[in-house]
Amino acid sequence: MTDQLDIDLSLPYITKDLPGIGGKIRQQTNHFVVEEIPIYDPQGVGNHLYVNITKENLTTREIQLRLADLFEIKPEEVGKAGLKDKYAVTTQTFSVLFNDRASPEEIMPIIENNIPVKVNWAKYHNNKIRAGHLQGNRFTILITQADGSVEEAKSIADRINETGLPNFYGVQRTGEEGENVYQGWLILKKKKRLGNRWLRKYLLSSYQSYLCNRYLVKRIEKGLFTKILPGDIAKKHETGGLFWVEDPEIDQQRFDSKEISFTAPMFGYKMSKPKDESLALEEEILAEMGLDVQEFRAQRVKGTRRIGRVLPQITVSDHVDGIQLEFSLPKGGFATTLLREFMKNNSTDS
Repeated sequence: MTDQLDIDLSLPYITKDLPGIGGKIRQQTNHFVVEEIPIYDPQGVGNHLYVNITKENLTTREIQLRLADLFEIKPEEVGKAGLKDKYAVTTQTFSVLFNDRASPEEIMPIIENNIPVKVNWAKYHNNKIRAGHLQGNRFTILITQADGSVEEAKSIADRINETGLPNFYGVQRTGEEGENVYQGWLILKKKKRLGNRWLRKYLLSSYQSYLCNRYLVKRIEKGLFTKILPGDIAKKHETGGLFWVEDPEIDQQRFDSKEISFTAPMFGYKMSKPKDESLALEEEILAEMGLDVQEFRAQRVKGTRRIGRVLPQITVSDHVDGIQLEFSLPKGGFATTLLREFMKNNSTDS
């Protein structure tokens, strides 16, 4: 067991042979627009009022607390599917528990008169919105002060649309200098104890995310990002179903047609393991990091699978103030990992 962790946050570009366009994002909040893609629609019956809200310069948590205060309920009785950026124009749905039924038409103006948001619609449903209750997010992002041209941006988009994009975790999870990764490693290695359960879980997840990134990097470096391996655990994009690859030749065709993608490891003691060549690749990561599955068990880190390739289908257009990108990502996908392919200037958080 080493006393230090050599953290490597470097990530390769899928479009490394294409020049970046540089530029900046978030120069104004309306340059970064995000809209949730719901996994289901409210049915119009039940005690939870689904409220679709567009906000700006407010965190998701701030909206949750203000809705709870407005309707005199506990914050945990206000549901949300995910966290959205503060310095952006974001649209997401909250659920508010109402024991005394009130009409959505009456509630919408009350919210707008007390909280600086736009309420797009409201409708009842029978369950609370919980974390992960979304398909993904739709983005419209303006890159300003770009050095490159729209044509160069379109070349990058064409490449990503053809090959897909590695589903890397962004610096929001790892920390700018890997500080979250290091703290998670200390906890996993029993070099640090933490009483705050939420923070402990978050830091351990940050280290898992780092390991997942290193797996994807290794797959790219070995020329395997566009390949299906024997024993891969693949995921169907349409249904989300998982299966072990037993016939790589047939499943390579399904991969190339974007029907399926391989999954990457979020290591843990209950994580489904691949087989054969794919298993050997994951075991390389554990060996290089000096890790044993029992260490995850000791910290109750269960693990899971994460889709290794996302298919954002990017549209590029000229804009009076710069170059505009439109794309969608599944839940858990990071827009910053897509933007870095275009900008190649480490300014995706500027």
